[in-house]
Amino acid sequence: MSYKIRYTKSYHRRARKFVNQPSELKEQYRKTLKLLEVNPQHPSIRLHKLTGKFKDLYAVSINISYRIVLHFIFKEDTIVPISVGSHGEVYGQ
Repeated sequence: MSYKIRYTKSYHRRARKFVNQPSELKEQYRKTLKLLEVNPQHPSIRLHKLTGKFKDLYAVSINISYRIVLHFIFKEDTIVPISVGSHGEVYGQ
């Protein structure tokens, strides 16, 4: 089963800032998005449900320092990215 990623305008604004990162990080970001579409459960992206004020959201790892926060719409097989950035940026720390 593959998933559809639905990008919002607010996510595009965040992602534009994010893609000004070094090329290695941009490639890891692209790979993470591709894996999300094909298999969100792939071990390398470490999908996990969040807690606290983010309890309705999930996150995946781009690498040890960077995350993508997501909302899953399971009945439509859709993934809606919410935020991308460093751990502190996406969780507001």
